[in-house]
Amino acid sequence: MGNQLSEPYDGPPEILEGRDVQSIAKYMESPECRKVFVMLGAGVSTAAGIPDFRSPGTGLYSNLQRLNLPYPEAVFEINYFRENPVPFYTLARELYPGRFRPTLTHTFVKLLADHSLLDTCFTQNIDTLERQAGVPGDRIVEAHGSFASQHCIDCHMPFDGAKMKEAVLKGDIVRCSHCGGLVKPDIVFFGESLPAAFHKTVPRLRGADLLIVIGTSLTVHPFASLTTLVPEGCPRILINMDPAGDIGTRPDDVVLLGRCDEIVRELCRELGWEEELDREWGKTELMAPLDELAETTLETREAHAPPTADLAEAAPPAEPAGEAGEVAPTVTEAEIEDARVEAEVETLTEQVEKGLELSEGKGDHASTTVTITPEEGSAGAEKRTEEPKPPEASRDADDASSERKEDVLAAKEKL
Repeated sequence: MGNQLSEPYDGPPEILEGRDVQSIAKYMESPECRKVFVMLGAGVSTAAGIPDFRSPGTGLYSNLQRLNLPYPEAVFEINYFRENPVPFYTLARELYPGRFRPTLTHTFVKLLADHSLLDTCFTQNIDTLERQAGVPGDRIVEAHGSFASQHCIDCHMPFDGAKMKEAVLKGDIVRCSHCGGLVKPDIVFFGESLPAAFHKTVPRLRGADLLIVIGTSLTVHPFASLTTLVPEGCPRILINMDPAGDIGTRPDDVVLLGRCDEIVRELCRELGWEEELDREWGKTELMAPLDELAETTLETREAHAPPTADLAEAAPPAEPAGEAGEVAPTVTEAEIEDARVEAEVETLTEQVEKGLELSEGKGDHASTTVTITPEEGSAGAEKRTEEPKPPEASRDADDASSERKEDVLAAKEKL
């Protein structure tokens, strides 16, 4: 299923005047363009200093090999997380929001909303930089979840964001005091369902006037399949370092290869938005606290909810998410950007080594359990009433903790 490569279209465009930035800008200014959808991948955030996941040698998966993972993607597998949460917590410490600033591309998405053009921004990224840039929360669908909230993976009790951040940065493994389950940010792991907001919003693509795909290889489904759900006559724009998916096989497909931020700036110049782009991006220096971002609703506004029949027909089958983040190119010179990404990779490597030392339970950073205070009438509280924890649960938790420690010691020996 999804975006299988097919023959490129070599005829003339039908809606656009040409396959260039100028023609895209002219179409965006026309009455025919009212509903713009955006798909963001990890290539949008690399300019912010966040390494992508799959690049050989520099991607996060490559640098997680020091944790002795059975395979790189295991860091995002829910069953592996239950057995050994240390690799994910080590990675989370490096990626936690607050260390990175939104890019020009994130700000461009905000401008689409400011100009009443943005219908929905679908993002694969877990870094919350769309929120930091000021994109309205009800226009964002975080297809693979994000760090904006966190829950116990067993009883689903929500956990305080400030306490979670403190624990992650200290290297503590957070457990639910009510059921003993592990707590993690609401990032979609392999083996977990995609957020309900994703499936609720997918049918809206049928009404798209323009689809802009930025910084993604379009290899992870069902996210990649979204490009096939817009009408045949809807122009599709790919802004990326390399060709991706089936973009280029329809009459009004436009492929713009290069650094995302540079191409976005050129488009904003044609739209007369360049000064506004720089002004709004300048505001992102004052980063909003993550707990404030979490207050913005993750659920799409009522207008985004399609009829149930449409949902069953339009939504692609749910498959586990793979790419957890992607980013856009920078406005600085290529050499400066490459040096910054390399520095981030070196920092990640150092933190991974520290994570292994912390996981042995030696020193000041032993794993802790932080108390979750249930909200009255919450779903988590109801579940604990209906399904009380069996007496042997505490013993099983101790056994699991011992097994996790042995796994980490074995990983350390192989480094």
